[in-house]
Amino acid sequence: MSIRRLGALLALGLLAGQSQATDPAPSTALDKREIRAQLLPKRYTTLAAEIGAKVNRLPLPEGAAFRQGQVLIQFDCSLQQAQLNKAKAALSAADKTWQANRRLAELNSIGRVELETSEAEVHKAQAEVAGNAAMLGKCSVAAPFAGRIAEQKVREQQYVQPGQALLEILDDSTLELEFIVPSKWLAWVRVGTGFQVRIDETGKSYPAKVQRIGAKVDPVSQSVKLSAVIDGRFTELIAGMSGRVQMAMPEGGSK
Repeated sequence: MSIRRLGALLALGLLAGQSQATDPAPSTALDKREIRAQLLPKRYTTLAAEIGAKVNRLPLPEGAAFRQGQVLIQFDCSLQQAQLNKAKAALSAADKTWQANRRLAELNSIGRVELETSEAEVHKAQAEVAGNAAMLGKCSVAAPFAGRIAEQKVREQQYVQPGQALLEILDDSTLELEFIVPSKWLAWVRVGTGFQVRIDETGKSYPAKVQRIGAKVDPVSQSVKLSAVIDGRFTELIAGMSGRVQMAMPEGGSK
């Protein structure tokens, strides 16, 4: 092999090495995939029965809005009310007996044990009243926050058991987004970064901004979870809709 040809081959090898060194890192599958996100309510929960009783009234239909503290379910609690009345009557009788024994004790006409027993009966009756009052307080279910009824799981006149699901409610005052992005985007994505999300159901794009960044990176997929919030109030948007994230890297960023 001539020296000239050997030099040419070495030069080609050096150029190839430089090309590999300057080429960007290979793209992950996530880089090439459409980034999808779903609209989530700010808060949501399932209300369950704490007592066994018949549903007397459901004042609001599915989809209706409600205020915090508004009654959403009313049970028929005539039995619980009767038990409370009985406990109050027992307390009144026990208190009268104790008061009479106290006067007798002042006259040394009753023993100490009998006096203390009558006092204990008063405390027992007070506990019965408190327990029945607490049970009666569970005869209506109030909204823990303002929001809307997503689903009714029971109907009026239906008997429910303790722990049975009654209503699914949500707070859609602000709608949130959760989605997965390549972890190398952390070089330029920050809390407050603005972007657009195109919602399939409406065919429109809406402004959003990042509000939380995941606490860890998935080392297998090299991805991280982002949470964002729709920046504004759009009445046509409801929880469960989904769409495509349109997030552009700023100039000078690193993909």
